[in-house]
Amino acid sequence: MKRASLSRYSVLAVGALTAAAAPAAWQPARAPGLPALAGIEKGMWELRERGSSAAPRRICIADPSTLIQIRHGASACSRFVIDSKPDRATVHYTCPGAGHGRTTIRVETSRLIHIDSQGIADNSPFNFTYEGRRVGNCG
Repeated sequence: MKRASLSRYSVLAVGALTAAAAPAAWQPARAPGLPALAGIEKGMWELRERGSSAAPRRICIADPSTLIQIRHGASACSRFVIDSKPDRATVHYTCPGAGHGRTTIRVETSRLIHIDSQGIADNSPFNFTYEGRRVGNCG
C-alpha cells in the first residue's frame, strides 16, 4: 500500500518538474536575446540568392529579427532558438496555418550577412541561401 502511494507521488513530482521546465525551453526568440542580430545595421538591404541569376531582392530592415522568417513575412509565428553566438543564430519557427522553417543567419560584418533557410510555406517546401548587403538607408 505504501509502495503504491510512493509511486504516485514520484510520478506527480516528475510531472510537475517537467511542466515547470518546459515553458522556459520554448520561449519565443527575441532580437535582444540574439547577439548576432544585434550586430546587423538597420537600413536598405539587397538580398542576392546564391546560385540564381534573378535580380537581387531589396528590403528595408527596421528590425533584424524579421530576417528569421523572411519567407513567412509578418505571420504570427512561435520561435525556438537552436543556436546563438555573437556571429551566428539558428532559429526554428512555426506559423500556425502557414508553415514552418529553420533559419541560420551568419554575420560577417554589420553590413554583410548570409541567410540559410528551409521549411514549408504555402504547402510547398522552400530552401534558399541569400547573401545580404546593406546598400543604404530606407527611403
